[in-house]
Amino acid sequence: MKKETINLYVDDLRDCPHGFIVARNMDEAIHYIENSRVHILSLDHDLGEDEKGNLLPTGYDLVKNFCEKGLRANKIYLHTDNGVGRDNMYHTLKAAQRRGFIDQDIEIYHYSITPNRYSGN
Repeated sequence: MKKETINLYVDDLRDCPHGFIVARNMDEAIHYIENSRVHILSLDHDLGEDEKGNLLPTGYDLVKNFCEKGLRANKIYLHTDNGVGRDNMYHTLKAAQRRGFIDQDIEIYHYSITPNRYSGN
């Protein structure tokens, strides 16, 4: 069965850019990555809290899962405003690539491909 090719935007709050499908948490993101061919993966770091105020898994948790499972996206961009989170995600992806956990031809970018917009919807 041929998988659909998508661009995936992982973010709990920002508006989903045109041409992307949004995943609001790590579980949704993993579902899309495992069941689609992902051309562009754009990641936020902070993915919100549960109803008790506990932090939900972050974009960094998603990156670790992505690397451990050897998942694939053609291009990965980091659109987070969290500078430490951005660095952690970027260096983890690059290290996994060097060690052969993820494909060598994945393009990994330390910046956003889209504007970060919040409409509150």
